[in-house]
Amino acid sequence: MDCRIPKPITKSVSLKGAEIGMNVLVLGGAGLQGKAAIYDLSKSFSVERIVCADQNPDALKPYLHLMDASKIFFAKVDASDTAALTSLMKGCVAGSSSTASAFDVVIDVLPVRYLPNVCAAALEAGVNVVNTMYGHQVPDWFHAKAVERGIAFLPEAGLDPGIDLVLCRYGCSQLDEVHELHSMCGGIPEPAAIDNPLKYKISWTWNGVLLSYKRPAVMMRDGEVITVDPKDQHAPGWVATTIIPGVGKLESILNGDAMEFAEQLGVARALRNTTRSTLRWPGHSYLWKTFYDLGFLSDEPVPGLGGGVTPHEFMVHHLGPRLQYGPQERDMVVMRTIVGGVKGGEPARLTFDLVDSRDLATGFMAMNRTVGFSVSICAQMLARGEIKGRGLLQAVRDIPPRRFLDELRKRGITITETMETGQAEGTTDSRRA
Repeated sequence: MDCRIPKPITKSVSLKGAEIGMNVLVLGGAGLQGKAAIYDLSKSFSVERIVCADQNPDALKPYLHLMDASKIFFAKVDASDTAALTSLMKGCVAGSSSTASAFDVVIDVLPVRYLPNVCAAALEAGVNVVNTMYGHQVPDWFHAKAVERGIAFLPEAGLDPGIDLVLCRYGCSQLDEVHELHSMCGGIPEPAAIDNPLKYKISWTWNGVLLSYKRPAVMMRDGEVITVDPKDQHAPGWVATTIIPGVGKLESILNGDAMEFAEQLGVARALRNTTRSTLRWPGHSYLWKTFYDLGFLSDEPVPGLGGGVTPHEFMVHHLGPRLQYGPQERDMVVMRTIVGGVKGGEPARLTFDLVDSRDLATGFMAMNRTVGFSVSICAQMLARGEIKGRGLLQAVRDIPPRRFLDELRKRGITITETMETGQAEGTTDSRRA
């Protein structure tokens, strides 16, 4: 492991309520979302030093002119080596037996396969971690050990999961009773960048997209909990439509377990309708359903092909290079959160809309901005003590909504809020049950 990491500094002082002198380690810092996180950290007055740790940390260097490069250091690390991760989190001090980390917080934007290694290293180093994955992906053994070790791990600190869950919590807090909860989000190309039948390009990990299309969805309709098999989620009867101002008509495709977060929010008992969905341009679901029916997401090796290649692996490597954005093409992030119920004895519904586009001045995709900036904000809040608790935290419980949303606004990520009152309640989802 090659690293150039400063020695731990004397703990920070307070200036007008904000800590300064913060040390942050970013695992996967040269990746799509890591670059944006480091960019945001480098702009923060309270952040003193940032270590970009990656298998190829030099991939960040073309972006340094956008940042305060004096704060940024580099470490080459193999995330499959838990001992190397532990040493890095401790500050890369050879022969050190210290149980204290050189960092105030670690941001983990590595692929999910490295998560057990990150958890084990964080426990050994005694350092707090923030990442953008789902909480249920964190190993079961981690929480109790993290509580005992006195560290916090905040997952779900990105876009989806992340901003969506904060909006759900905020919306639920504005109503006396919650009967309806819908969360939908998608990364899509702007219309001028659409040049393929899928009407989709890659602003996230392509393998992650494929894996998300293979998980069951759990929804509630008229009080009944329904599980929808992955093979049916792109079928016409299960695909709804929604119209977003300034964007137009989009497909809303079931994706994820809506009941899990309803339980975490404490609204499941009174809830009547809830969904989590992915947004795509019209036509995407029809073509994807065809792919699925033809077995293109199968994990079984194709007979007659050497090397045990599966259709899923073929899709990753064949379509990945063909679905990339050009240097002047923009992606869009579109999110809608709907929370409906009762306020002051009257029916009420809150709708939150977020639309963000690629910033061509920096080159950062909307997906990079909304994920990378969010995880940076949460990491700084955790390091300052604005997010409290030990063990495995929850975005819907532990991220202060107003503070977080204010920080997003400062970064040009705006959310419109619409409140409708006095109208009869009803589902906004036309999917069959």
